[in-house]
Amino acid sequence: MAFLFDNFAGWKTYCQEHNISLFETVLEYEKKQKGHTHDQIQQGLANAYNVMKEAVDTGLKEEMTSRSGMINNGAKKVYNNSTVVLSKEFQNLISRALAAKEVNSCMGRVVAAPTAGASGILPGTLYTLQEIHQLDDNKIMEGLLVGAGIALIIEQRASLAGAVGGCQAETGSAAAMASGAIVHCLGGDIDQVFNAVAITIQCMLGLVCDPVAGLVEVPCVVRNASAAAIANSSAQIALSNVSGVIPVDECVQAMGEVGQSMESRYKETALGGLAATKTGQAISKKVLIQDIEILPDEEVKE
Repeated sequence: MAFLFDNFAGWKTYCQEHNISLFETVLEYEKKQKGHTHDQIQQGLANAYNVMKEAVDTGLKEEMTSRSGMINNGAKKVYNNSTVVLSKEFQNLISRALAAKEVNSCMGRVVAAPTAGASGILPGTLYTLQEIHQLDDNKIMEGLLVGAGIALIIEQRASLAGAVGGCQAETGSAAAMASGAIVHCLGGDIDQVFNAVAITIQCMLGLVCDPVAGLVEVPCVVRNASAAAIANSSAQIALSNVSGVIPVDECVQAMGEVGQSMESRYKETALGGLAATKTGQAISKKVLIQDIEILPDEEVKE
C-alpha cells in the first residue's frame, strides 16, 4: 500500500522506513493509487513542464492584453526594464512568474499548479532554477513530484482553493510547492524541504482572495510574482539550516484554521479587499457593462 499523504511527519517516516526519497514516494503513490505506469508518469510530467515553459515564453513574446484591460504586457515590461533592482536572475524570476500567469488571464494554456490562479509560480521558479543551476529535466520533474506531494497534504489538511481558504490556499500553496521543489532540486534533505514549506506558509498565512471584478487578474498576477520571490527566499533560508521553529504540519493546520475563520468576502467573492475599493468597484461596473454589450440581443432580452 502506498503512502496516502496524510501529513508531513508520516511522509518523512515512510521515506525513512522504506529507504526511498520524497519524489519516489509520490511516484509509488501514482502507480498504486492511480494505476499509472512509470513511463506514463514521466510523460505526464514532461508534458506539464513543457506547457509551463511554453506559457513563460508566450507571455514574454506575444501580446498579453486581457479583455478587461487590467493586464497589459506587464511581464515583458519587467523583463526588458533596464533598471535592475537586485540582479538579472531575480528580474527573470519575477517576469517569468508574471508571464505564465498573464497567459492564464488572457485565456491561454497553462498548468494549474495547483490552481490556474497560481499558475505562474512553479513555471517562474523552476524555469529560472534550471537556467541558473543547469539542471536537467529529470531533476526538475523530481521537483514537480515533490511539489505534488506537498499539495496533496495541504489539500487534505487545509485547502488549495481560494473560495475555501483565501489566496493563502492558492498562491500560498503554490509557493510552498515551489520552495520544497527548489530545496529538493538543490540537494536538500527531507527536513530542509519541509522547513522550506513551513517558512513559506508562515510568510503567506492569512492572504485574502479579493479579485477585482471577479477576474483572476488583479491582484492575482502580481501575487504570483511575489509568491515566486517568497518561495526562493524560503528555500535559501531552509538550505542554510535556519529553522522556521513551527513544524510544517502545524503550519498547515494554522493555514486551515485561518481559512475557516476568514470571512466569505475574502474568499474569491469579489466583495472585500481590493475588489471593494472605489477603483475596484468602478472596474467591476465597467467590465459588467462590457459583458452585457457583447451579448446577443436575444440573450439581453431574456
